[in-house]
Amino acid sequence: MAHHKSALKRIRQDQKKRLRNRFYHKSTRTAIKKLRNMTEKEKAQAFLPSVISMIDRLAKRNIIHNNKASNLKSKLTKLVNSL
Repeated sequence: MAHHKSALKRIRQDQKKRLRNRFYHKSTRTAIKKLRNMTEKEKAQAFLPSVISMIDRLAKRNIIHNNKASNLKSKLTKLVNSL
């Protein structure tokens, strides 16, 4: 257990950030699954920009790597175009 005040504060802050990051990551993964299960091209095309925005936000916050974000966006765009 930490003994310094600053270390205790850092533990509290990290826990808040971890929970926030988990929420963003999980909600993005759910949106990606929802997009992959769509069968109508118009709905998928309308939903794609919001999913891409979520992925970009994760990459900006260093929750996922930039290359992973690029790969996800590319694959999802290909998927929507092939519907």
